[in-house]
Amino acid sequence: MADTWNSGQAAKKGSSEELAARPSAQPPLEERPPDIEPAKEVAGGVPAVVSSLQHVFGQMGLVRGTQLLLKVNQKDGFDCPGCAWPDPDAHRTVTEFCENGAKAVAEEGTSARVTPEFFRQWSVEELSRQTDHWLGKQGRLTHPMVLNEGATHYEPLSWEEAFALVAEELNALGSPDEACFYTSGRTSNEAAFLYQLFVRQFGTNNLPDCADLCHESSGAALVETVGIGKGTVTLEDFDKAEAIFVIGQNPGTNHPRMLTSLQAAARRGCQIVSINPLPETGLNRFKHPQEPLQLLGPGTAINRLWLQVRINGDVALLQGLGKALLEEDAKFPGRVLARDFISQRTVGFEAYAAALRALSWDEVVEQSGVPREQILAAAEILARSEGTIFCWAMGLTQHRNAVANIQEVVNLALLRGSIGRPGAGLCPVRGHSNVQGDRTMGILEKPSAAFLGALGREFGFTPPQRPGLDTVATIRAMHEGQVKVLFALGGNFLSATPDTEFTAEALRRTRLTAHVSTKLNRGHLIHGRRALILPCLGRTERDTQAGGDQFVTVENSMGVVHASRGTVEPAASSLRSEPDIVASLARATLGARSRVDWAGGVEDYDRIRERISRVVPGFASFNQRVREPGGFYLPNGPREGRFTTPSGKAHFTVHPLPRIELGPGQLLMMTLRSHDQYNTTIYGLDDRYRGIRNGRRVVLMNPEDIRGLGLEEGQSVDLTSHFQGETRLAQRFVVVPYRIPRRCAATYFPETNVLVPIDSLAEKSRTPTSKSIVISVAPSQEWT
Repeated sequence: MADTWNSGQAAKKGSSEELAARPSAQPPLEERPPDIEPAKEVAGGVPAVVSSLQHVFGQMGLVRGTQLLLKVNQKDGFDCPGCAWPDPDAHRTVTEFCENGAKAVAEEGTSARVTPEFFRQWSVEELSRQTDHWLGKQGRLTHPMVLNEGATHYEPLSWEEAFALVAEELNALGSPDEACFYTSGRTSNEAAFLYQLFVRQFGTNNLPDCADLCHESSGAALVETVGIGKGTVTLEDFDKAEAIFVIGQNPGTNHPRMLTSLQAAARRGCQIVSINPLPETGLNRFKHPQEPLQLLGPGTAINRLWLQVRINGDVALLQGLGKALLEEDAKFPGRVLARDFISQRTVGFEAYAAALRALSWDEVVEQSGVPREQILAAAEILARSEGTIFCWAMGLTQHRNAVANIQEVVNLALLRGSIGRPGAGLCPVRGHSNVQGDRTMGILEKPSAAFLGALGREFGFTPPQRPGLDTVATIRAMHEGQVKVLFALGGNFLSATPDTEFTAEALRRTRLTAHVSTKLNRGHLIHGRRALILPCLGRTERDTQAGGDQFVTVENSMGVVHASRGTVEPAASSLRSEPDIVASLARATLGARSRVDWAGGVEDYDRIRERISRVVPGFASFNQRVREPGGFYLPNGPREGRFTTPSGKAHFTVHPLPRIELGPGQLLMMTLRSHDQYNTTIYGLDDRYRGIRNGRRVVLMNPEDIRGLGLEEGQSVDLTSHFQGETRLAQRFVVVPYRIPRRCAATYFPETNVLVPIDSLAEKSRTPTSKSIVISVAPSQEWT
């Protein structure tokens, strides 16, 4: 696909009227339809190796690329800036990374640069007409930049001027609650801890973060039922499990290193069941790129069984599995249910069992879309397994009933006693590499009284007690003029959030938007009256402070805290680390109001970790323990056999079947990633496993729905979402026939975030329902 205008910086500039036009909040329409090929049957293999090397060596060169790859996820190296899948505790291979990890390293380690000269050549409006892929490929940001009110171009300024500007805006607010401080899951533990300390000393709990958009539903569901908002397994448990259920997840694209664990499990006879509306290549067959002898063979079969559930049919399916277990136990008492575990360590079983007995199989099959015999086959695998791991990702967390989805998974685990023993447990697979650590460090809008008390005692102040704003509430407050400053520590706030045009208008109504970033993204182009870009060090780069070379720490999906040490020279000498940026901002804003030695913490990060050890549970002797190769595990009651709910027991829960009402011609759409994508970062324009190349604006539909709606394969269509009498429009997508259930559709984000209503949220967690959007499809203007 040819990017809008062209791929070079010498594109013809527009007229003065065009320069004054409002920058576009949405990616531009594509100039030609993508190429469609048959979907692949095998993940990994030679294509994964070739893709990795092309990205790494193409963007970094042979020497730098090799240097970085050999340090990814090593005990003396840096944590991959991609996903949060854990590293082996013991032996690690020389190449401890996956294809998409290599792409993430290449994006950060690129030799391309976005300098002040670049911003002199390109106006904000002109940049907004480029694709997200093009924006990211321009390279690393090198200098602080400001966009003054009424200006068309970003201009350089000094770091001191940048901090003074933010401090001026913050201190001019009528209340600290008129500012919000967003955080990305890339942020280290040290930066996150300093950040929340600064924000709370400033006087607010407005700390929205990217977890609000993805796994907040997991935390809400698990805290209520087992007492901790995290998973209960370790990587070692995958070596012992007899069955693994992978639900609403695509490991081959989103967490490719997980395929190594699944492959090893499948080879030793573990029964793997996947539950997903789409067939995912990585769960079909896998060729490990690091096994040369396997590259020419058929690969390892991963799935024992695939249940093709309808979009948001998971509650019905999971209840069907529970119903089947109850019925089997009634035939053979004591052989299926973990009766001693249930009676001694849980509450609520009788109400749960009664609800399942009242549930008809016809309802289960109709709502889930899965035949009864397939549900019974999966239930048999579950009944025979002495150790079952349940994994899930955003396929469960982004629906109105997302918390119910996950609590139904917990119900199944409790029926079999599959928590707190080897080879069994709950495994929410997180996205960004330290999104879990951010929460642990206090990045949340509703902190516990215990955390605030410990923070206040350690630093000698009284933290604000009133709850702050989550991400969606922040967007609402900006739109209504109640929040006037948005400061973002990482991330791409605009493209990660729902209802793109509504969010864009909210951002435009602020006085200041400021982003700490490594790369250019669309979030820099939709701004308040003034805007700042503050460039920071990446995970791969050496962080040298007054006290010498520093390291940071992160927490992975399984609660392991470990060190991350950058190894290469920074992209520019003007870059600052995230802890340095936060501390400098705190000094400029708080001045004498704060007694914290901000400069001392930046001089030596051990001092930050020492304070963390006295505030955050589980971090005693932090500096000593994190220096052990591989780090240490945080306490986890359920994993250790203790449910940390108020009752001390795990909770069965009862949920009604969701009712999804679709009008004539309507479909239920979910958003997803392509294989050349990580969150909002677009590495390339191919989705190799799904057979889509050179484009992203596609809508995957069942062939019968295509015919029923009078459409054709390859036709250009517009998508309209429907919510509470409102409609939202996304233009010019290509119809692609796909193996997806009837009346379901799938599209890529962020292109279709514009269709996600700002008020369509998961109950309790308030996560946007990006996997449950009611749409209609209509022919649109064809390509010329």
